[in-house]
Amino acid sequence: MVMKLAFSTLGVPGLPLSEVLALATAHGYHGVELRAHPEEPVHPGLGPAERAAAAAAFTAAGVEVLGLAGYARVAAPGADEPVLTEIRHLLDLAHDLDAPFVRVFPGGGDQPAADADATAVRRLTDVAEQAAARGVRILLETHDSHRTGAAASRVLGAVGHPQVGALWDVMYTWLGGEQPSETYRALAPYLGYVQVKDIASADDTTPLPLGAGVLPLTECVDVLCRHGWDGWLCWEYEKRWYESAAPLPGLLGAGRAHLTRLLSEAA
Repeated sequence: MVMKLAFSTLGVPGLPLSEVLALATAHGYHGVELRAHPEEPVHPGLGPAERAAAAAAFTAAGVEVLGLAGYARVAAPGADEPVLTEIRHLLDLAHDLDAPFVRVFPGGGDQPAADADATAVRRLTDVAEQAAARGVRILLETHDSHRTGAAASRVLGAVGHPQVGALWDVMYTWLGGEQPSETYRALAPYLGYVQVKDIASADDTTPLPLGAGVLPLTECVDVLCRHGWDGWLCWEYEKRWYESAAPLPGLLGAGRAHLTRLLSEAA
């Protein structure tokens, strides 16, 4: 059982792709999660030549595109078509970059849970076959209105399509009061990959170096290893939202060493 390690470009906002790939190779990361936003060098507005160049750069560097972190909110109130169009554009870009995953948010807001669930199920069902045709899985992140594995699994179980799965953000499930074993049990049938991070407390979510905060990373890795899961761990360091956070490049080596140590100890 070998888990692969990645980091998100959310930690190095706006950094040119060549420099992102240099960081990945210098510090031994197998892949990169690309924040798919117009602020970034890779986003759905790229033309065919730019997409081909980005894909070639990853291939040349020997680094994988783990996935595209999109911002479509599948449970949000309002018309379906703008949300579906946003997801379709992400699927096309992921296909062109040979990326296996596209991340979407719940975004249900303050709606009754049943209404938010129904909206998410309807939209995800609508795009599931396009995801299959493009060879990409859509992953619903444990976030905002559906922060726990239990909440996300309500939607995913109702969709019931293999190309629609889960992205486990360990901070949100912890904030939602779930133990890692509970989250894994809920998400195991759907799990695409796991986002790891660390913070000081529930009241201070400023990103910290891995192992320097309160999130149950050891327990998360333990439960994954205990069940023989061999997917990706992706470090999502939210520098984009916290200007006071230490720069990620100087932390990448120690972060990889920490994850490698957790994996070794769990094995």
